[in-house]
Amino acid sequence: MSLSSLGYFALLPITAVVFYLVPHKLQNWVLAISSLIFLSFSLPSGTQWFVPLAALLFVTAITFFLAKAMPSSHSKKSLLWLGVGSCLVLLAVFKYYNATLPVLFGPDIFVQGALKLVFPLGISFYSFAAISYLVDVYRGDLQPETSFVRYFVFTGFFATISSGPICRGGQLLPQLRQPHTFDAQRTGQALRLFALGLFKKVAISDVLALYVNQVFEQYSQRGAISLIVGAIGYSFVLYFDFCGYSEMARASGLLLGIQLPENFKTPFFSTNFSVFWSRWHISLSSWLQDYVFMPLVWGRWTSHLPIIGKRVQNPPMISSVAMVFFLSGFWHGSTLPFIIWGTLQAVYRVGEELLHRFVGKPKKKPSLLIVWAKRSVIFVLWSLSLVFFKMGSSVTAQGNPYSVTDCFKYLSGMLQGFSPVRFGQEFMADIQTGFYAKPVMVLGWIGFVAAGLALAFWLDWLRNTKYKNKAAELVLSAQKPAIRWMIDYALVVFILVGLIIQNGGMSAQGFAYANF
Repeated sequence: MSLSSLGYFALLPITAVVFYLVPHKLQNWVLAISSLIFLSFSLPSGTQWFVPLAALLFVTAITFFLAKAMPSSHSKKSLLWLGVGSCLVLLAVFKYYNATLPVLFGPDIFVQGALKLVFPLGISFYSFAAISYLVDVYRGDLQPETSFVRYFVFTGFFATISSGPICRGGQLLPQLRQPHTFDAQRTGQALRLFALGLFKKVAISDVLALYVNQVFEQYSQRGAISLIVGAIGYSFVLYFDFCGYSEMARASGLLLGIQLPENFKTPFFSTNFSVFWSRWHISLSSWLQDYVFMPLVWGRWTSHLPIIGKRVQNPPMISSVAMVFFLSGFWHGSTLPFIIWGTLQAVYRVGEELLHRFVGKPKKKPSLLIVWAKRSVIFVLWSLSLVFFKMGSSVTAQGNPYSVTDCFKYLSGMLQGFSPVRFGQEFMADIQTGFYAKPVMVLGWIGFVAAGLALAFWLDWLRNTKYKNKAAELVLSAQKPAIRWMIDYALVVFILVGLIIQNGGMSAQGFAYANF
């Protein structure tokens, strides 16, 4: 089950109705049961059907009881390391076991499939949430939770378990202790936000992916313009997929009276990578800042490390930034394309910091031309790095993972065969042979994608400029009634047409971050 599936469209309203009908003391039980139902639809078939549920319960139980024991323990640090270590070891096993075994024992190790380990849904997201909770309790920033059911909702909430956002105990647990009542205005905001997220997912990301996937799968046969358009297209596919999911997750929480953290704030309007990463996957970026970057910068143990220690820098800011982005790439996957993607983010961010130090920081109020030039550079560099991200998370037609060589061949192909005529022929062929046979349907697809992107970026522009990046649901609700209803109807029409373009199926494409 995904947030854009028919099953979820039944689960969410039923949960909301029951949630508001039962007494306060039973409301978290309703959320826990709905989360288990959601997870049950994602369980694999076969002998490992129980693995995702066991992983979630293990992480939940060990961090719950260790945090509960901390206030009265004389070995708080030992309890902390036991909990954090257990979560990280479990996460590492599931993320890297299947990739490591073929390297050690040969590619035929999984021929029978018996040794292959099922990957639990959302393990990275609830592991990070549990680790942050444990650290906050250790630091004294948060009191240990006393209700296991409430804590289970915190780690396994059905709206966030697939792809986040990564929640913090200090933000979510107090909300789960409060009684929740139905509010018509909030419900209207939630429905609009859900429609906006669903529009971004099924009407833009999924529809655009039909073409982008064709380009990447057959990149060796494409000219420069096709590869450039494919890379730019994937930037949009990933953004609208993940942003759409995050808004649907937040809308689900809002429908139940629960405020979830925002994950995206118009990142493509950023003028540097520091701002970009404060607007892209915000819950992960802020998590890395609070629980990795700050300890690296200010932790006592870093002062004794060669090269990156305080003997060289005080504090070791630049090296810590580089390490955080490298770890971010490694978190996404153990293959070399992901490592290079993370390294590129470190190079971008560190290079930017060095420019500010040695050349000087830019003017506070640059001209509009300079602003858009900077935004263009950020977008180009980001799109180039996503070639590694896309290939790192994909497999060839033969089922083999893409190599770093494939990534560099794709990038080098952007400089060869630069022919508009060839691009037109390849573009028509990709769409006609891929999913539409008639030229008139190709034109219809182009018009639909262009109109969808125009609407989405107009809403982002409005949010970034006039509303200073306030929450998307507030921006939609702030419009004049006529404009608001026009947007509402447009979103519904785009969603329906987007589903029809995908042959009428609900969520033809899975969520990009569901595998992390």
